Amino acid sequence: MQFSYIVNAALSNETDRPLMQKEVYPVNTALQAYLQQYKRDLLVPVAYTDLFHYRYTNAIRDIDGRHTHWENVVYDASLLSTLQQQLTDTYCLLMQLDNHSFTITAIDFCEYANSMPFRITLDNSLTGQIHYYYIKAADSSRIFGLELEQLLSPNATHFIYHQNTLIEQHIDGIPGDEFTKEINQLSTEEKSQLAEAFLRFNERSFVRLLGDMRSYNFVTIKTGIVQKPYQIRAIDFDQQCYEGRLNLYLPQFYKENIEYLQLVTATFTSQQIEQIRLQERVELELFAQDNRVKLNHLLQAMVAEEISDNYKVLTLRNELNQYFKTNHFSDCTTMGAIVIQQLAQMIDYSVAE
Repeated sequence: MQFSYIVNAALSNETDRPLMQKEVYPVNTALQAYLQQYKRDLLVPVAYTDLFHYRYTNAIRDIDGRHTHWENVVYDASLLSTLQQQLTDTYCLLMQLDNHSFTITAIDFCEYANSMPFRITLDNSLTGQIHYYYIKAADSSRIFGLELEQLLSPNATHFIYHQNTLIEQHIDGIPGDEFTKEINQLSTEEKSQLAEAFLRFNERSFVRLLGDMRSYNFVTIKTGIVQKPYQIRAIDFDQQCYEGRLNLYLPQFYKENIEYLQLVTATFTSQQIEQIRLQERVELELFAQDNRVKLNHLLQAMVAEEISDNYKVLTLRNELNQYFKTNHFSDCTTMGAIVIQQLAQMIDYSVAE
């Protein structure tokens, strides 16, 4: 099925989106061993649960005065003093920095998101720059998503894990839903470049089975690179091979992404679309081969982990069999096994030595 032949959710009465909050899956033995081997499991100065000892919160509003999903967290002075140092040390550990010229200026909490994150804001007194990072409840599928981003793309992902705590860097860029406001102001060449970036992102998400890539779950980045002036990058990895419907792994299906879909179909012919998709798969295969040892270890750990409901595994493998007109997914009993078969199907990658 070609990109241009797929009807977007905005044009249908059907809702192509996750409807329920995702379950959090604990890190089990196989993934734990992987994280320890590759120095992702580190003793951290502060635990996720430590941040819940606040006195009260204040709702955060946007510039138009509307409530956001974030709340500013207020602590007793004595606890805040301790947290200030712990959170600064944690950021330096995350980003592998020796410089302790940071001051914590805000701690915010979002109960709405699957990972119920705390967002930490820091000010660098030497540069005047503002930095952010997140402390979340550890979740296996999210960790697998972060690692696949590291191994199948040029994007470095800074995160560390320990016990029930996951700590992630903030990924800079313009949120995809906000960037749509700029599209009409772009030149014809820039629109073409952005369309290609979305098409590549769409293909990349499907190859690795990263779901729920609605426009507010990815950012648009102006790279300054001549060959690829725009990049679209995921910022939310909760839905890594979790959902049971194939459409949820294709960003083109979400009505929130309709402007990007229309840009692609208005810019490229079907033949050009297929050529760009092929180019992206070739690049993904190169990344996979370059990181083969580590990727194999990760995929083997993924097969051993329970990271979705069994009925979703059955549904997704059946839909992928239909999509590719094959029966190669029929023996897959876990989401990890489906990801391995998906990589074999789309970029000719095998975990066999």
